[in-house]
Parts: sequence; C-alpha cells; structure tokens
Amino acid sequence: MNDRTELSEFLKSRRARLRPQDVGLRDYGGTRRVAGLRREELARLAGVSIAHYTRLEQGRGDSVSDEILDAVGAALRLDSDELTYLHRIARPPLACAAGDAAVPESLRHLLESFVMTPALVVGRHTQIVGWNQLAVAVFGDFPALPARRRTLSHLLFTEPHLRELLGAGWERAAREQVGHLRVLLGRYRGDSGLAAHVGHLLELSADFARMWAEHPVARLRSRTYVLHHPVVGELTLHGELIALPDEPACCGLDLFAAEPGSASERALRKLASPGAAGSAVVPARPSPL
Repeated sequence: MNDRTELSEFLKSRRARLRPQDVGLRDYGGTRRVAGLRREELARLAGVSIAHYTRLEQGRGDSVSDEILDAVGAALRLDSDELTYLHRIARPPLACAAGDAAVPESLRHLLESFVMTPALVVGRHTQIVGWNQLAVAVFGDFPALPARRRTLSHLLFTEPHLRELLGAGWERAAREQVGHLRVLLGRYRGDSGLAAHVGHLLELSADFARMWAEHPVARLRSRTYVLHHPVVGELTLHGELIALPDEPACCGLDLFAAEPGSASERALRKLASPGAAGSAVVPARPSPL
C-alpha cells in the first residue's frame, strides 16, 4: 500500500496493456523486452520528456503538473475513473479523519420504508452499516457476522454463501468490488482504516490478491445480478449505488430492484411477505472496522 509503489505499478499495468499497433506505432516485429509499450514510446505519445515520464513511473509525481498527468492519461487511454485515480495517487495524500460510519435517523426511516427494495447503507471501507429486512432475506444473514467482517468485501471473498448466490456472476461482481475499492482508496487516501482493510483482504483471500494485482479501477454504477436464491430460485436484480455527499463516512445507499411485472418481482414480493424475512435490523452506530 506504499503510495510510490501504487503509482508506479498502476502506470506500468496500463502501459503493459497497450501494443504499438493499438496507438498507431509501427511494430517492427521481433521479441520485445517489455509487455506493451516501452517508456520512451509512451513518453513520445504523451508529448513529454522521457525523464518526466520516468520520474512519474518511479512514483515521484509530486512535481508533475496536471497537464502532464492529463497527457499521460490520454496516451495510456485511461477512462474517466482511471484518470481521476491517477491524479489522486500522484499527489501527496491529504489528512482524512476516519470517522465511524453511522446511519442518521432520517436515513434509517427511509431504509425501513423500502418494502420491495433490498437496501444497504455502505461505509467507505465497504462496511454494511445499515440495511432493511428485505436485504437480509435476499443476501443472507450478514447481520450475524462480527462487525469487522460485515463488509461487502468480506461477503464476496470469504463467505461461500454469497459466492453460491451469485453463481457464474461471482467473478464479475468480485472484480467490480475490487475496482470500486481502488476508487475509494484514491478518494480517501488519508484513511488508514481503509488501507488496513485492503491489506487485510490481501492476506485473507488469494482471489482478492489476484484481482488487486491487475489494478482494476472503476466506480460502481448501475449493474445487474442474477442470483440463485435458496428459497425463491433465480432472481434478477438491478443495483444502483447512490452517493451520500452529506455523510462523508458513508460511501452510499445501495438499492436493488426487480423489473416490474417480472418473475423476479414476484419473488421479491414473496420474500417481503410478513414472516418471510424476519425483523428489520438497522443499527444506529455499528462497531468500527
């Protein structure tokens, strides 16, 4: 989790995925000593000196201008999430108070009002800090987990139940979570708890370590999951993570919905019926990670 190493490895990973022909350079054949573009090829594409780019790839981005970062990002064909991440990790981290994620009273009432919508409040360490009863009925008894392991990351990488629930879609969902974690790490670089969370997962899960080494960077957006639920069978849900800018310790409100009139909506209605999901449990202040 060293800042210089992260910047260096991120740039190398993005340079390695480009071939000369991808960016309009002639490939003269033969064996190339490096995967992807050479440093000098990338520097030439970006219109910067090889010395400037070499310093950047060595993790020394403090003195590099935003314009150079933009030029390097364009040469590497970074998308908007990756470019934002590059700008953040190239700069010294700002102080970032950890703060315990807590669910405000008004948000707790909102969670409880979502009768047909599984809903979670997620902290910036991917902690599940709030939920409604339908989320428990759909995703399992995660409230029974110790607070330190009650995170989306732990559910995906250490809980067999969620892997079974996602089936063939587990790999994509897990990779999305890793990319999202990297976005959070760039956004909250001064949060030592978040860095510790990532370090813990690297030790805990070989799958997480494998995906993390690939340096995915992508914000969670709209996505669709096909779940294999033990009670109602196949369940297709559309997820949306809604930012909570006024709650800095919380990453967002994660909502899931079924297509109106679909078999999945009928399945959700069955899970939401009285007695099917148990009592709603929404803690006001969970234990910190």
